[in-house]
Amino acid sequence: MRNAKPQQHGFDPQRLDLIRVWMQRYVDQKKFPGASILIARGDDIIYHERAGLRDIKAGLSYERNSIVRLYSMTKPVTATAIMMLAEKGLFHLDTPLSEFLPTFKNMQALRPGATAIDQVEPCPTPTLHHLLTHTSGLSYAFNPGLLPKAMEAAGINFKSESKSLAQVVDDVAGLPLAFHPGRKWEYSVASDVLGRVVEVVSGQGLAEFFQDSIFAPLAMRDTGFSVPPKQLGRFAALYTPLAGDPMALNSTDKGADSLRLIDQNDTSPFCRETSFSGGGGLVGTLDDYMRFAETLRRGGSFHNVRLLSPRTVDFMMRNHLPGDIASMGPDSFAEQPMDGIGFGLAGSVVLDPARARVPGSIGDFSWGGMASTFFWVDRSLDLTVVFFTQLSPSSAYPSRAELKALVHGAMTS
Repeated sequence: MRNAKPQQHGFDPQRLDLIRVWMQRYVDQKKFPGASILIARGDDIIYHERAGLRDIKAGLSYERNSIVRLYSMTKPVTATAIMMLAEKGLFHLDTPLSEFLPTFKNMQALRPGATAIDQVEPCPTPTLHHLLTHTSGLSYAFNPGLLPKAMEAAGINFKSESKSLAQVVDDVAGLPLAFHPGRKWEYSVASDVLGRVVEVVSGQGLAEFFQDSIFAPLAMRDTGFSVPPKQLGRFAALYTPLAGDPMALNSTDKGADSLRLIDQNDTSPFCRETSFSGGGGLVGTLDDYMRFAETLRRGGSFHNVRLLSPRTVDFMMRNHLPGDIASMGPDSFAEQPMDGIGFGLAGSVVLDPARARVPGSIGDFSWGGMASTFFWVDRSLDLTVVFFTQLSPSSAYPSRAELKALVHGAMTS
């Protein structure tokens, strides 16, 4: 992508520079260790800025090519893989999951008002569409409720160094659903299960399929499920402000150290991943993810490489819920607001910026990751923004809403 001056694409450079001031303030206040951002409009890069450190102890600066944990920003990549296979006519989205993974036959769901994990009733098997939209009845161990507690007790987290993706997915199938598919919205391991579907349908391992069909064609050279030894020096450390579990998304138990180190480059499990998580397992760089996000903004192609048709991308970015997320009665954590926000295929869709209370356009498609990373695509404005930092959990500070306000505040046309 070419570099262009912000004013050539409808940005006020002085107002845009407030993003740099904002990032530096987060660093100075010891909220973020460091951060970087890339903004593109109309096929050109119009802004890049960085602040702070990728490794505080080593004193290494946050750079444009720093490698970060993408966590849930993996989900749109998995959804893209699913839709690439669907475009080949290998399945349709209403296909029951059990057609690919027989362990999901004869499903059961918790009865309404259940007080124990064995209080269940028969239910339909979730479809691929249910999984893509987080309405499948699956959950995450960090959510409230009986199923999350059972998942935590069973150690189901897709971070295992001793189990394959297939084995962990079978563990998921051994538990009941939190609710009948389609009745609610709940953030879940659905994208991890879809990663296993990609393996079964394609005949390739998930890492191999991503590399051959997405990363190599888009020249995403620094993105994958593991950090190679020669790239460890660019791998950013991960921090938390919490005193306890850094994945305790609803915790307010802040520690004395607002940047407590919880994962460093040479000992990170991301150096030796074996259970490839389609929901949160990727690492990558700012420019790599910009290539992926721009592929979505441009209707499925980037630099003469086409992954999806424009009509399929339009379909992915539509709201697939009957209303907004809030209307689906969620009890779970979500990476985005729920009022005025719908959900497409593995990403949120703005239905009403006023109800979401965040500046934006109707149809904005976005998602974030546990380490406070964030991206959004605004096709009505030809705008793509990718923001990286490494602080868990992402609910620690309202950085995403602030960033959207800064970007929209800098636009003059």
